Amino acid sequence: MQRQHMIDQLRSGHVWDICIIGGGATGLGIAVDAASRGYQTILFEKFDFAKGTSSRSTKLVHGGVRYLQQGNIKLVLEALQERGIMMKNAPHLVKNQSFVIPNYEWWEHSFYGLGLKAYDWMAGKLGLGPSEFLSTEETLSYAPTLDPEGLRGGVLYHDGQFDDARMALNLAMTAADHGATVINYFEVTSFLKTDQKIIGVEVRDTLSENVYDVNAKVVINAAGVFSHQIQKMDDESIETSITPSQGVHLVFDKTFLPTDTAIMIPRTEDGRVLFAVPWHQKIIVGTTDTATHHVDIEPVALQDEIDFVMEHMTDYLTAQPTYQDIKSIFCGLRPLVKGNQKSTATLSREHMIEVSSGGLVSITGGKWTTYRKMAEDVMKTAIESGNLPSVPSLTIDLQIHGYKEATDFTKPDYYYGADHAELEILIEQDPGLGRIIHPALPNRIVEIVYAVKTEMCMTVEDFLARRCRMLFLDARASLESAPLVAKIMAKEMNKDEVWIEQQLSAYQIVAKNYLP
Repeated sequence: MQRQHMIDQLRSGHVWDICIIGGGATGLGIAVDAASRGYQTILFEKFDFAKGTSSRSTKLVHGGVRYLQQGNIKLVLEALQERGIMMKNAPHLVKNQSFVIPNYEWWEHSFYGLGLKAYDWMAGKLGLGPSEFLSTEETLSYAPTLDPEGLRGGVLYHDGQFDDARMALNLAMTAADHGATVINYFEVTSFLKTDQKIIGVEVRDTLSENVYDVNAKVVINAAGVFSHQIQKMDDESIETSITPSQGVHLVFDKTFLPTDTAIMIPRTEDGRVLFAVPWHQKIIVGTTDTATHHVDIEPVALQDEIDFVMEHMTDYLTAQPTYQDIKSIFCGLRPLVKGNQKSTATLSREHMIEVSSGGLVSITGGKWTTYRKMAEDVMKTAIESGNLPSVPSLTIDLQIHGYKEATDFTKPDYYYGADHAELEILIEQDPGLGRIIHPALPNRIVEIVYAVKTEMCMTVEDFLARRCRMLFLDARASLESAPLVAKIMAKEMNKDEVWIEQQLSAYQIVAKNYLP
């Protein structure tokens, strides 16, 4: 997957069936659905794939225990079904993750235990394993750093876990495998219209400043928290249909939870579930739920949010971390649906699809787990709106790029799946590429070269934040790695010292917000 090749396809000048704005989970899922059906599909992402919300999740593929508590059975059933499909189609990225809910009140054992038995039943044949009632001793064997004082036992259950940014990248590659054109660093600047109807978009390559007109039968707005900005380009008077919410995660060394089992705290002061989840040999703890009116591509964690997570860690763990133990802080915005009188179709509490008078199809809300179903729902609307020939969706059984069964998730570079062999070939050609980038993390130099050659990696941040996850796992180590990454990327991309300095300066600005 090469960016220049994608731009060459853009220049072909033909009319596309589907044009997608936004390269996060939703937009990339739509691109996979549309391209695999045979529609001529093009996608534009203003920044990098999954730069926004889609790389900043809690890394879970789950039905939603919280929604079960709320009695939203339909949503849980849908998400559990999609969890099973996601694991089946991307076994190199999605794995079975066991969770313990510690019980400190007398009623919690039966309340959560019976609820999770219902969760198992709802998953049916796509279940990942039966939930179990645990004694106090069994609970501590699964989570040895839990505070034993007052512990009455626990409940063990199973959900899914994945690498969100790598999943997004593999969706982009899957779409490309099926003929789609997907391009990062392309901004949609305006709509092309005839008789007030949208017939395409004007786009700008933010790396070269070249501008293109792109004609399309249907334009789909999948810009997440930025979707209202796209809608206003079509209709200045439209009211927003989303209420952004901010969530913060803290990352620690695995010593604070030296186990492969995650912990789930089912109820906190702000009403959210709190997780402590093993991920890439670290522990992710989060998340918060803070209403915000400020939408930014690089949201910054509030001190109150960091304090909130730290307080809950000290409440539940005997190995109590300090602020100096935080390896990284990452923050994401959720595009929560609030409703809109101009809606033409509200498909579920989680996501909503609107069609404007000009023909713009917009989707808001949703979550990673249901990305495939959301894409299918959007395409149903797009086919009707654009009078496209009806072709059934294939994604329920469509293998995601890199598909590899029996993945060994203990290997640090497991997420390459079937593509891993290509990295080993590069190392055979140049053994120096097998060296580690930084002693604190297992990533190798070959990953930098491969990212530039194959994964449309255009900046130092693209690599350190999303092609590998160094920024999210150890922000300081990623900063120390940046000069080497920039040097190797410059060599592969034929860039000069000025480019290197610009990249390092830009990366320092971003990475400082991830530092404790």
